[in-house]
Amino acid sequence: MRRTLATLALAAGLLAATMAPAFAAAPHFVGTPTATRDGDQLTVQFKLAGLGNDDQTITLTADVACVNPGNNEPKAENKGALLATGVFSPKNGNVVGSLSGTGTTDPACNPPMTLAYQNVTVTDVTAQVSYTFPGTL
Repeated sequence: MRRTLATLALAAGLLAATMAPAFAAAPHFVGTPTATRDGDQLTVQFKLAGLGNDDQTITLTADVACVNPGNNEPKAENKGALLATGVFSPKNGNVVGSLSGTGTTDPACNPPMTLAYQNVTVTDVTAQVSYTFPGTL
C-alpha cells in the first residue's frame, strides 16, 4: 500500500513538473516590429506571443519634433507623445496587429517644416514588454 501511494505521489509530482512550463507566460515580440510612414502618420505592425488569453493594452509612443528644411529642430524641448492605444484579444496566446497615429506639436508643424519621430516605441502595457525603433522616422 505504501509503495502504491509513493508511486502515485511520484507520478503526480512528475506530471505537475512537466505541466508547469506550459502555463508559464513568456511575453515577447516575434521577429522585429516594423514602422512605416505615410505623410505624418506613423504605423507599426507587430506580433506578440506567450501572452495567455487576457486582453492586451498596446501603445505607440514617440518623441515628436518639428524639423525645418535644414534638418534643425527648434530650441523647444521635444515632448513624448502617445500616438495610439489599442486593446487586442490574443488567439492561442498570440496577438498580430498594428497601431497608427500622428504626432502633434504646439505650435503646429506647418510646411516647409516636417514632423520627425524619435524613440518610437511599441509597448504591451499588460505584459510589460516593449520594442524601441532605432533612429529617426
